[in-house]
Amino acid sequence: SVRLTGTKYGCGGGGCGACTVMVSRHQPATKTITHYSVNACLLPLCQLHGAAVTTVEGIGSTKTRIHPVQERIAKAHGSQCGFCTPGMVMSMYALLRNQPQPTMEDITQALAGNLCRCTGYRPIVDGCRTFCQVQTECCQVKGGGACCLNGEQTAGEPEPEKPRLFDKEDFLPLDPTQELIFPPELMAANPKTLTFHGERVSWVSPASLEELIQLKTSNPKAPLVVGNTNIGQFITVCLWVGAGCSLTEVRSLLEKLVPQFPAEETELFRALSRQLGLLGSQQIRNVASLGGNIMSANPNSDLNPVLAAGNCRVSVVSDGPRQLPLDQDFFVSFGKTLLKPEEILVSVFIPFSRKGEFVGAFRQAPRKESSFSTVTTGMRVLFSEGSRLVQDVSIYFGGMGPTTVSATRTCAHLVSLRSWDDETLSRAYDVLLDELVLPPSAPGGKVEFRRSLTLSFLFKFNLEVLQYTSMLPLPPPLLLLLLLLLLQHVSKDQSDQDPVGRPIMHRSALSQATGEAVYCDDMPPADGELFLALVTSSRAHAKITGLDVREALRLPGVVDVITAKDIPGQRVRKMFDYEEELLTDSEVSCIGQMLCAVVADTRAHAKRGAAAVKVGYEDLPDPVFTFEEAIEKSSFYEPRRRIERGNVTEAFETVDQVHEGEFRMGGQEHFYMETQSMLVVPVGEETEFNAYVSTQWPTLIQDAIAETLSIPSNRVTCHVKRVGGAFGGKVMKTSILACITAVAVWKTNRAVRCVLERGEDMLITGARHPVLGQYKVGFMNDGRIVAADIQYYANAGNTVDESTLVAEKILLHIDNAYNIPNLRGRAAACRTNLPSNTAFRGFGVPQSIVVVENMLNDVAAVLRRPADQIREINMYRGPSVTHYKFEFSPENLLRCWEECKVKSDYAARRRAADRFNRHNRWKKRGMSVIPIKYGVAFSDGFLNQAGALVHIYKDGSVLVAHGGTEMGQGLHTKMQQVASRELHIPPSKIYISETSTNTVPNTCPSAASFGTDANGMAVKNACETLHQRLEPIRQKNPEGSWENWVRFDQKKLNYLRLGPDLYMDWDKMEGRPYAYFTYGVSCCEVELDCLTGDYRTVRTDLVMDVGRSVNPSVDIGQIEGAFMQGLGLYTLEELKFSPSGLLYTRGPSQYKIPAVCDVPLAFNVYLLPDSHNPHAIYSSKGIGEPVLFLGSSVFFAIKDAAAAARSECGSVGPFPLDSPATPERACLACASPFTQKIPAGKPGSFQPWALNI
Repeated sequence: SVRLTGTKYGCGGGGCGACTVMVSRHQPATKTITHYSVNACLLPLCQLHGAAVTTVEGIGSTKTRIHPVQERIAKAHGSQCGFCTPGMVMSMYALLRNQPQPTMEDITQALAGNLCRCTGYRPIVDGCRTFCQVQTECCQVKGGGACCLNGEQTAGEPEPEKPRLFDKEDFLPLDPTQELIFPPELMAANPKTLTFHGERVSWVSPASLEELIQLKTSNPKAPLVVGNTNIGQFITVCLWVGAGCSLTEVRSLLEKLVPQFPAEETELFRALSRQLGLLGSQQIRNVASLGGNIMSANPNSDLNPVLAAGNCRVSVVSDGPRQLPLDQDFFVSFGKTLLKPEEILVSVFIPFSRKGEFVGAFRQAPRKESSFSTVTTGMRVLFSEGSRLVQDVSIYFGGMGPTTVSATRTCAHLVSLRSWDDETLSRAYDVLLDELVLPPSAPGGKVEFRRSLTLSFLFKFNLEVLQYTSMLPLPPPLLLLLLLLLLQHVSKDQSDQDPVGRPIMHRSALSQATGEAVYCDDMPPADGELFLALVTSSRAHAKITGLDVREALRLPGVVDVITAKDIPGQRVRKMFDYEEELLTDSEVSCIGQMLCAVVADTRAHAKRGAAAVKVGYEDLPDPVFTFEEAIEKSSFYEPRRRIERGNVTEAFETVDQVHEGEFRMGGQEHFYMETQSMLVVPVGEETEFNAYVSTQWPTLIQDAIAETLSIPSNRVTCHVKRVGGAFGGKVMKTSILACITAVAVWKTNRAVRCVLERGEDMLITGARHPVLGQYKVGFMNDGRIVAADIQYYANAGNTVDESTLVAEKILLHIDNAYNIPNLRGRAAACRTNLPSNTAFRGFGVPQSIVVVENMLNDVAAVLRRPADQIREINMYRGPSVTHYKFEFSPENLLRCWEECKVKSDYAARRRAADRFNRHNRWKKRGMSVIPIKYGVAFSDGFLNQAGALVHIYKDGSVLVAHGGTEMGQGLHTKMQQVASRELHIPPSKIYISETSTNTVPNTCPSAASFGTDANGMAVKNACETLHQRLEPIRQKNPEGSWENWVRFDQKKLNYLRLGPDLYMDWDKMEGRPYAYFTYGVSCCEVELDCLTGDYRTVRTDLVMDVGRSVNPSVDIGQIEGAFMQGLGLYTLEELKFSPSGLLYTRGPSQYKIPAVCDVPLAFNVYLLPDSHNPHAIYSSKGIGEPVLFLGSSVFFAIKDAAAAARSECGSVGPFPLDSPATPERACLACASPFTQKIPAGKPGSFQPWALNI
């Protein structure tokens, strides 16, 4: 009702941080105000009695005064699509309320729980770090190969000042005295019992512990939701902590106690503090309680193993108090403890450590921060004073069963042998391996990895004990230092008023940072508006035997159920020679296929109605999920493509060596921050509809709705204000969702809104295509590749979508940067019973080239030569021709390659990495240099056209409309710059409102990195024409102003620009499918922990040929964001499907995209100077997609590090490492003695927990 829509709903599970707000409370005991960030989606309103809640709108506005946090994130170019920005702002704001001059560690911790899919985080951190008083520098990330961390020093001239994209001297100062005060009326609030009644749930907030005990006794099954109470005390021999203490408070308390006592007494405190720093995000720790963490009895708990190993106890009350030890018996089963239903945990006893006692805590998680652990452990050993004779050992693990488990036999073994030495530990590994056994089909999978981690953690604990007892210095931590270099300069002759080529801030950045930017779901409800929830299939391959909606229709608020029979027009969407049903009523072909939709008066009622629909199924035999199953049954979509140059078969007879291999690459969820969102409103006459949709292709939405409702397209107007991220995922499936929503509007004659939950979105909308590449390569002993034959299989899913086009683009890029004289490629899109996969940034190129690069890596491994040498030997040189007979010059590609090697100081750092590897057994550094040649534009010429409509009003203001949609890539900002240059007026006079089909018709999708090229030329040509029309008026009044010239001669022009005539003839295997190529090279260095598979990207250097950048800040943002998305694709993000075809990973708690902790410690971006491109606007180049593949440089650096680890065991030559190179795969690839102890499950003897897709 107050229309504060700045706080965004991104996931509903506290995993993305988009909904971050600040909560403030008065603490009567200390008479202080505490401020802390929280996830609004997880915090019940009933829990906020007496608290002040500050949202992004409360700290600043463009209409009044923006806050320095909002200004700095915006002006540092830290907001692209902007959906995550309010959450980022509030996380940083809450930090500054507590620490006005934070450290970099404070900032990275504060932002650890906030995800961004667009920026790559560098500009966000760059803006926030301006609040730091001291900024850290380290030679490690400056280059030169030598590093202080390795005991080396660099010498030479001081580095010149690095160019910046913003001037921090222009920022508003932070004045803590001007912040909002805590409402005085809340200070006088006295504790009292509060009761709230909902439709199905009652909430009671008791005022005292006694009242809580009475309530729990009378309602033993009622869950206890702990508030943020503050109870805790300690005496000199022990520490009692209130169960209601937040995890943040517990950590703060422990950190205060550690320096007050001797180190030997605070072993447990330090171990707990380390684990607490990695448990969840700051927002989670601020509200999650210690008692709640214990009572949840999560088998993967980070704290419970440490508490149990440390001999902690809990105090509980009901009829009377009692104490229970936190041991294996306390955790009864999954999610259940020893407590009786009526008992309440009130406090936790944490003992001080004794002399000779050592406590260790370790965890391994899919992502370093804000991630559930795969395996976690707490270990404690007590030695006799002054010796290494073992008196007591306690070892607990999480992630090794349904509960926290104790390695009792291993502990007894260690105590029985008394001495703590290598021989004792060697035996202990075997005992531990026998004691903790996981079946091959254990829930969660990763069985070999999890078992090896138990051994690795015990080994790491031993190393820690040896370090402490031997007083060895601990290695210093890696420091976060983000750098940026920009090497393009605006000509001195260019007018100061001309914004082209300058780092102009995203035109909506300030509105996005203040929460004023309007997204689809922020639009106010229309009169009588309904909400739509979908009913989806729970079977992968079955006939529908019944669809019973009666119970759903009886529920309160439910208005109607939409089925296929309600569709008045076309019930299918046609793609090539295939059809996709909007709603199926006969047979389902994947889990997540849409069956019907429930419309109700609220979101909650619609969801309850959808859950009440009963569907009957009859399973069909032999579903197809994997590549192997599709190949066996020839389950493919046609056409299957093939391309060849030279004579591959004959060439294989002439080479020195032949190698065969294969490479698997998993899919990738789009994870746009704004889920699929739409609002369709009936105008009320002549079957006219307005559709407000978050989409990349408004014209497709218009056409699809018109065909579905059987009305002319001129009755449907599609409006797109902005899109909260898309990456290819808001085209095909969005049109189907919009059609279903429109049918609901048609049937009810009321406005209908549809906004998918994150889990629904991930289940329904598909992802990037998983790919299997099989290759045979022939090469000479000097490294020259003479012939290659590559077969690609893409898992398309249950409908064709754009999969055959993806397969075509895969084949068009199989040469990448290399001139292979005899080259054959084949590609097939597999028809399977998984949700249909779709377009994703790169459109098949990231899958295509990574197979080629892995093939080159194998050649290098066979020849025992550095991979960069093999790449360099085989690169295109001089006037060149692709395998589809397209002539081009690779000059800029070679310039990027050489520039990257120089800027990264590759040779010196390669030697330093080799030296590091010789001196470190369990940590290895790896490096890679990877190029890309990426074709820009649509291969179908008609998709490259664009339109623009430019209005000049009486007051001199200009309104520009064009066919592209703004989804964070800065398209509107660049169009504003183009119009400013051509009309010779400042950008402030130019406005772009939205993209709509009633201003610019028949548009093409904003995709293929061609948005600026196409729409920029349309805007340019329209503005040029208008400017020429004003020339007679200017000549009559040369001293006049722009406003004088246009006052009496208003102009408008709608201009359609036809794009380049591109084509591909697959029968002749030749064509000109691209307007030009964008080139780039990435050099990456990683440090890999061979025992756990964890890695850190030490440094990344990117050199990109972007032509002449229209807006360097926007282009660099696209480069960094694409690189981080590629880093996620190749090293982190993993889609998991059950054996029945159900997607397990349906949200940020299961599916991990890169976070702040994954940003390279040094991240240098260089724009290639003196580059020109006659085929695009102002000699620029498309940059949105090409860089994503360069994230694979992290993958190949990890593989290089793993090869160094394998060489220590005598294993050399090619080895398999599929993508993504998760910690599990990286660890197993290292082939450490611990992983080799684990027996592998025999394939076929068990059903794996997840499919190998």
